[in-house]
Amino acid sequence: MLVLIKGAGDLATGVAYRLHRAGFQLVMTDIAKPTAVRRTVAFCQCIYDVTAVVEGVTARHVETVEEIRTCLDRDEIPVLVDPEAEIRRQLSFDAEVDAILAKYNVNTRIDDAPIVLALGPGFTAGVDCHAAIETKRGHYLGRLLLEGSPIPNTGVPGDVGGYTTQRIIRACQDGIFHPVAHIGDTVAEGDVVAEVDGAPVYALMPGTVRGMLPDGLKVKKGMKSGDIDPRCAYDHCFTISDKARAIGGGVLEGLLYFRHKQARNAPGTTDI
Repeated sequence: MLVLIKGAGDLATGVAYRLHRAGFQLVMTDIAKPTAVRRTVAFCQCIYDVTAVVEGVTARHVETVEEIRTCLDRDEIPVLVDPEAEIRRQLSFDAEVDAILAKYNVNTRIDDAPIVLALGPGFTAGVDCHAAIETKRGHYLGRLLLEGSPIPNTGVPGDVGGYTTQRIIRACQDGIFHPVAHIGDTVAEGDVVAEVDGAPVYALMPGTVRGMLPDGLKVKKGMKSGDIDPRCAYDHCFTISDKARAIGGGVLEGLLYFRHKQARNAPGTTDI
């Protein structure tokens, strides 16, 4: 199967990693200046650096269909700057996964591909996708929904080590972002972890910086610009999260479920 994944942030990367390991061929798309803070585990980083390697899997920034084919032949994951997923006009995809995590449906339709899956709030199975995957931390994380919608966005980050909103580093004002702390650094509450046009951004809790926007990116006040992990496990900064793996498992289940369903409904198929 050839699968299009819209979005190449850290959760989309967890999905891509699991599908790639299971033998699926993938093409990923993102915006020209990705804003994933967990850059060390996000394939969209290749848009800045040409390649990005996450747990031994390489993604490569490409621009043409020929480069996509070459990339797939090398067992790499091609990533395009293509916010509208125009690549659908040039390649025929067996499935599409909306992994943008915008908390609403940006531009996904149930007829975009034979199988359309979507992550998180803003989608309804059977309406704008064939199935949706729960992305909220907790009992239902990674669940494949064949009807209904994922739990609505609460606006409150999931609890990690007793911290929720404090985990997020946010821009203090509009301007150009400059990190002071780097991914993997340990910080204390009140430390300056970044600046926006010279104005300091402070850590709201102690922990290890797990994510940080790249230097020089234009930000808006309140924009998510980084992430602090209270568990202080350095290795967590450079490996796919439990949440991303669980969501990836839900997508893998969905693709296999619908592929099996298609095979059973194919002309000439008989039950044994």
